[in-house]
Amino acid sequence: MPGPRMSRSRIALGATAALGVIALAAAGVATGSAQAAPAGAAVPAAAAAATHRVLFDNTKAETAGNADWIISTSQPDPLGQDSTPNAETDWTGALSSWGVALQKAGGYSLNTLPSGRTITYGNSSNAQDLSNFDTFVLTEPNVKLSAAEKTAVMTFVKNGGGLFLISDHNNSDRNNDGCDSPCVINDLLTSNGVDNTDPFGFSVDLLDISTDNPRAISSSSDPVLHGPFGTVTGSILRDGTTFTLKPADNPNVKGLLYHTGSSGNSGAFFVTSTFGSGRVAIWGDSSPADDGTGQSGNTLYDGWNDPAGTDAALALNATAWLSGSGSTTPPTTPPTGGTTGGGGSCTGGQLLANPGFESGASSWSASSGVINNSSGEPAHAGSYKAWLDGYGTATTDTVSQSVTIPSGCSARLSFWLHIDTAETGSTAYDTLKVQVLNSSGTVLSTPATYSNANAASGWTQRTFDLSAYAGQTITLKFTGTEGSKLQTSFVIDDVAITIS
Repeated sequence: MPGPRMSRSRIALGATAALGVIALAAAGVATGSAQAAPAGAAVPAAAAAATHRVLFDNTKAETAGNADWIISTSQPDPLGQDSTPNAETDWTGALSSWGVALQKAGGYSLNTLPSGRTITYGNSSNAQDLSNFDTFVLTEPNVKLSAAEKTAVMTFVKNGGGLFLISDHNNSDRNNDGCDSPCVINDLLTSNGVDNTDPFGFSVDLLDISTDNPRAISSSSDPVLHGPFGTVTGSILRDGTTFTLKPADNPNVKGLLYHTGSSGNSGAFFVTSTFGSGRVAIWGDSSPADDGTGQSGNTLYDGWNDPAGTDAALALNATAWLSGSGSTTPPTTPPTGGTTGGGGSCTGGQLLANPGFESGASSWSASSGVINNSSGEPAHAGSYKAWLDGYGTATTDTVSQSVTIPSGCSARLSFWLHIDTAETGSTAYDTLKVQVLNSSGTVLSTPATYSNANAASGWTQRTFDLSAYAGQTITLKFTGTEGSKLQTSFVIDDVAITIS
């Protein structure tokens, strides 16, 4: 039951309530917040629904040899082992930190496709059919997918699904069937019955790199490098491989982390791409996702918590992005003869006036007292920020600004968000909506909805693609709605709409 009602006064919380740590403590990520509801979806008033459905595979010898690439021994539903996990050891598997972090974040529903089952798409009799999920995770598969399974996976992605592939080094055949994970993945990319012409724009290199600490590229807006679970600066490579990029085959392919000394189209260690309406990510080693704990008898490596990388943030951000959170990132170089955004020329820049609120309410329309320099909630940078709600009584606060996005431009919204709360549990009592309105005040879209269930320590940058509104005058509006009991503070700073 919720605690006692709080008086109508701004509350300065010295530390975020119990929910504030959520997935990040388990993941080893210092700052960030739990995942929001997907674009356009409001968090139900009664409960924070599981909105992102993630299926982990265990049909391709993922536990052969010393491997243990499962989130839990309870399959298909990991909640059968522990319905409220708090630590990685509450679920058994070398990927349990990954699974527990998502479970604790809220907004995720996790399943495993058990050994002996078949990957399908469009099979209504299979509860773990890919059509029932947003993201499919294949961690170091050691058995080739059948022709029907390859078609199922490719059709799933083409129709909007997210595919997370994790390879390992060459000659890593754990079940001794003659085909290791590079072999399995390259076979999927070249012989799938849907598109055999390098559909994702990358291939797995047949290498065994013993050790390296790949670093992330410089990209302030990439939704995987700067996602809901923190900022990615690098990863670890402990007997793994890299990828060759082929932007001529798919211009949306992008290397996010590179083997030391590599750049461009060779030596990529973590890659994202798109296919049809779906998204794809691939990692060059299973060690970074390994949390060092699993079933008895396996020799495991704790890469998840290795300080040489930010592997937890990378795995979790990528899962969020693949599941539909955040925006896709356009290629650094458009396809030959193509343009980004609305199809014309564009002079880059930042469109919002007073983006950091340092001039108070200038250029913004806001509820009384929202834009302030109170020490109760420090700003992300400077002195001022927009502090919505936080009273502990029924309140609706708003802050908005109108802006014209020029034709021919790509546009990206970014802002820093901090949420703290006195609420407990996963029920969404208080919400913050991020909305785009037209000049008549009609809501065109709701890129995200956050709630008290997304509370966390520190600040997290959120990014969304607004390129669809090129050539239009829009209003960016944040609306915080608080219930009648315990306080939730939604604090926003350094808002920008950047065009290019």
